[in-house]
Amino acid sequence: MKIHKEGHTIILFTFGILLLVDFALYQVAGKTLLFYFLLLFSTGVAVMIINFFRSPNRVFKNYKSGAVASPADGTIVVVEEVDENEYFHDKRIQVSIFMSLFNAHVNWIPCGGKIIEYKYQSGRFRAAFLPKSSADNERSSVVIELDNGEKVMVRQIAGAMAKRIVTYVKNGDQCRINQQLGFIKFGSRVDLFLPLHTDVKVGLGTGVKGNQTLIAQI
Repeated sequence: MKIHKEGHTIILFTFGILLLVDFALYQVAGKTLLFYFLLLFSTGVAVMIINFFRSPNRVFKNYKSGAVASPADGTIVVVEEVDENEYFHDKRIQVSIFMSLFNAHVNWIPCGGKIIEYKYQSGRFRAAFLPKSSADNERSSVVIELDNGEKVMVRQIAGAMAKRIVTYVKNGDQCRINQQLGFIKFGSRVDLFLPLHTDVKVGLGTGVKGNQTLIAQI
């Protein structure tokens, strides 16, 4: 399993702490029930963190112009028409993906084109599945202009546990499907804001995979 670069330091630090705690308890208590319980707990934490920071190697298949691929692993929690007032200042279709602690948290570019807007905003850390998290939480917004002139916004949103959003693109960059957008650490959500005439292919409760699932066709 490939580990994402954003997890290297955290994993090494966590493993070091767990090993020290387990070793200290072993020295004090020996092979007791408490020691074995802590060892089992430590193993569970280590497995969960490795799973969280995994970096799947994926290729989006059957691409055609106007395709919007899922930017993240998770579950669709919003599909609705909204007023988008941060960049577009008009009505858009919002599609939101909630990423649990059990999902890989690497984010992907949803469509090919040019980055015409990148904006980071600090904020609160509400639970990522709540509607207000899109406007209130720490977030990073990226607007992509497709070759046909259509524009799509993808917004990385921190969750209740996430304290750091990483975004790899900047204004003026060319981007494409199969390229990583960034990473959100520990529980989060990704929103897409699409033109009203977009043909959305998913519904509430749909499980999606980043850079695999077709979200919409513009």
